[in-house]
Amino acid sequence: MMDAARKAKLTWQCRRGMLELDLLLNQFLDRQLEKLNEEQIAQFEILLQQPDPVLYSWLMGSAPANRDVEDIVRRIQLQDYLK
Repeated sequence: MMDAARKAKLTWQCRRGMLELDLLLNQFLDRQLEKLNEEQIAQFEILLQQPDPVLYSWLMGSAPANRDVEDIVRRIQLQDYLK
């Protein structure tokens, strides 16, 4: 289980300058955070450091994601299909 401070930090970082990213990232956080392992959480933290245009292009599939975050990007893209 994740500590409250780390979860709060992730929640804050999911608040972006683009509504589309806010919706995608917060929905992912609400649905999947407790299911992620430590490596996936670390990838998510790296992902959240990216500028909005880069992050948006990765999540929409218009640009390939960096190798260090491609697994978490794919997981966010498929979040509606994950149980």
